[in-house]
Amino acid sequence: MNELIPKLIEWGSAFGIKLIAAVVILIIGRIVVKSIKKLIVKLMNKRNVDPIVTSFASSLTYSALYIFVILAALAQVGIQTTSFMAIIGAAGLAIGLALQGSLSNFASGFLIILFRPFKLGDYVEAGGVSGSITKISVFTTEINTIDNKKIIVPNSQIMNGTITNYTAEKTRRVDMVFGVSYESDIKQVKEILTGIIEKHKLILKDPEPFVRLSEMADSSLNFKVRVWTKTEDYWTVYFDLTESTKEEFDKNEISIPFPQMDVHMIKE
Repeated sequence: MNELIPKLIEWGSAFGIKLIAAVVILIIGRIVVKSIKKLIVKLMNKRNVDPIVTSFASSLTYSALYIFVILAALAQVGIQTTSFMAIIGAAGLAIGLALQGSLSNFASGFLIILFRPFKLGDYVEAGGVSGSITKISVFTTEINTIDNKKIIVPNSQIMNGTITNYTAEKTRRVDMVFGVSYESDIKQVKEILTGIIEKHKLILKDPEPFVRLSEMADSSLNFKVRVWTKTEDYWTVYFDLTESTKEEFDKNEISIPFPQMDVHMIKE
């Protein structure tokens, strides 16, 4: 008994020192990890990196480094980190099998952050939904439709399909087709359409607008109009051209054909 007490005291003092060292590692490690996270955010903000990328990268780095600090503290008190890592690996495998869909969404979210097919505010067609991107998280992406409905789409659904980003470029081409009757003068129609385009302030001069007779359809001569404008002015130009063309055609008595059917009655 007399020999046991000194051994316990010796073991307790040794373990106490290790425990204090582990706590110090945790405290200092946490401070260092937080400082690294702040440094990453600062550097990425200086380079005008997308806030979503900054948040994702800093959080991922913080988590990875903090796990390393915890393992270092556990090793200090004598816990075998190799067996601990094996337990974590086994648990991770079990959780991974149970959450395959979530992991797929996480991986897709990482790819979205990495390749950046769109950013906040972009108008896209992705995952079977059209609207403006309002939020990109690790597992899902939030899209607001034109009629202001919020739709939450799994990231895997977005990355596994085609993504159309309508606002990725600064300019867009407006393609329109106007049909007139076969009695209309081709030269006059082209002059009217060209005049409407030249008067519109939002239509760009370069690339040059395009107005040509493109098709002799069943009941109409179809003129194709292609003009370029800034992306944010796309719909304004589209609707303005539609209204102005109808008004000018009416002024110049150019008729716009509509589907009709002639029925011949045969009397026996």
